[in-house]
Parts: sequence; structure tokens; C-alpha cells
Amino acid sequence: MKILISFLALLLCQISLQAREPSATLVDLKNLEAKVSAVAEKTMPATVALVSNSNGSSGSGVIVSKDGLILTAAHVIQGMKEVDVYFSDGKKWLGKVLGANYSKDIGMVQMVEEGPWPYVDLGESKPLEAGDWLVALGHSAGFDPARTPPVRFGRVMSDGPGNYFTTDCTLIGGDSGGPLFDLDGKLVGVNSSIGESWKNNNHAGVDGFKQDWERLLAGEAWGTLQMNPLANQERPVLGIGMGTLPRGVRGVLVDKVEPNAPAAAAGVRVGDIIKTVDGEVIREGSELLEIIVKHEAGDVVELGILRVKDFMLIKVELMKTEDLFKTR
Repeated sequence: MKILISFLALLLCQISLQAREPSATLVDLKNLEAKVSAVAEKTMPATVALVSNSNGSSGSGVIVSKDGLILTAAHVIQGMKEVDVYFSDGKKWLGKVLGANYSKDIGMVQMVEEGPWPYVDLGESKPLEAGDWLVALGHSAGFDPARTPPVRFGRVMSDGPGNYFTTDCTLIGGDSGGPLFDLDGKLVGVNSSIGESWKNNNHAGVDGFKQDWERLLAGEAWGTLQMNPLANQERPVLGIGMGTLPRGVRGVLVDKVEPNAPAAAAGVRVGDIIKTVDGEVIREGSELLEIIVKHEAGDVVELGILRVKDFMLIKVELMKTEDLFKTR
């Protein structure tokens, strides 16, 4: 493992994306290598493979409590009641599938035996920014008793939509549900899906687990796993319809406001032109959607609105798409 990490560290000089903490010197690279190695050693015992005892399909997960609570991706445990839990030393135990939110691709499994079990601490995913260093583990290509879970590391590429974020940590089949750590060894997410490029992959943030913790523990399953974030019923919305502005006029024309929508409650009116969101200039509707979908329901955004000749700032608390339709 140490040889692999050393080799990857030497490749960092060739990666063009600017990190928040650049590794510009050999000393920086050695320090980074030491941190990655420490994270891997600390978290490896809690990184597990989850194998269906009915059809043999497998993914990964991570234990987050000494009594054996496992976080994973929802699609890894879909349709299962129990899974075999394999540790890196080859030992196998039984796990009971709990709840899953398919919209966020997050799920829980509980070790049947009491333990105590090795576990990792939870971090935060929302503060992550492009360039942050992260360490990914997972049982690539399925559980293999001849090796421990391969260690990959890379950087955050972008945040959103919603609870998701992307990194350039290399993933392949079997890594789904595996953990993603910051350089302090705290869990910030689980591997969700491989992107169009095997070096641009999607992860479900740990903050999404925290929001749904009690429902997941209770064994609830809800939501729909969607590749298109705009079709996700948990995506945040303003509750407006977008019209067309004359050529050359930048912004988003509001041509409809849903009566019970967040925009209506905040005072947005038909005919308003949205010019900015949180100070970022908006040129067209697609840019507005791109910004909003990266937020979560409950977040507050500040719209810069042109109303006739007056410019004003209006704060709007975003709502889930499904909740908007419920209130109609």
C-alpha cells in the first residue's frame, strides 16, 4: 500500500487543478503522503465489503459506531434484508439492512453481533470545496481475501447537485458505498457512482446521512434513485416559472409564482427579473437551475431582483420539489 501511495504522490505535480493547499515542494508531497498513509491505516479496519447472501452482488461500506452501524450507498443494499459483512482480515459477519433514501443514494446496515467494532468518526461534507484533498477506500471489483481495500486519493472537483459532490478519486465497480475521508480521517461521504470519466466520480455527502439519521435507523426506505438531478423529488426549488427575455437582456424572467412556493412567501412577483443569486450574476435560466440544484431544501438564497426600475434583494428559503406539490 505504501508503495502505491508513494507512486501516486509523485504524480501530483502533473495534476492541473489548483488545490486549496497546493503541494509545491518535495516536503509538501512527503507531508501529504504521510497524512494519506495515516488516514488509510486508521480507517482500514472499519472499511467493509457488503455481499448479498442471496445473489452474490457486492459493494462497500464503513462502520461509524462501536455497536456496528454501517453507512453505505442505497443502491448497494436495494432489495436486501441481510448482507454478509467482510472485514479486510477476511472475517465475515452478518448485517441487517436498515433504511435507505434512494434520492440521496444513502443507506444503513446494522451488525447483528454486538461488538465492539472498529469505527470511524463523522466529519462534514457541506464545507468541502474544490481542491480539498480526500482519501477514498472501497473493495474494488468486490471482496478479495488476498488484499486489503485499495487506497485512492484525490481532490474535490465540484459540489452539488444537492447532497452530492464529485472528486477525481479513481473508482471502479465494487467501490460503491465505500468511504471517503478528509485528511483528518473523518468520514465526509460514501462513493455513489462512477462518472463519465473514471477519474470524475460522484459521492453522497455525510451531511445527508445526518439529516435523515432517525428515518434510516428506523428502517424507512423512500425516494427514487435518479441520474438526472432535475428529476429528483428532493431537489430544492424556488417555485417559479421562467419566461423569455428579449435578446441581449440578461437574467431570468419570472412568469409564474406557485401560490404556496418559497418564492411567493418571500415576495417574488410575476414580471420580476432575477439578476443574481447570492451575488453571482445570472445570465439565463439554465444558470439559475445549476446554482439552485447545488443547494438543499432549507437553504436560504439571496436573489437580486429587478422590478420595473428598482433593484432589490430578497431572501428565499428553498423547498423540496415533493413538498411543493403536496401544498398545492
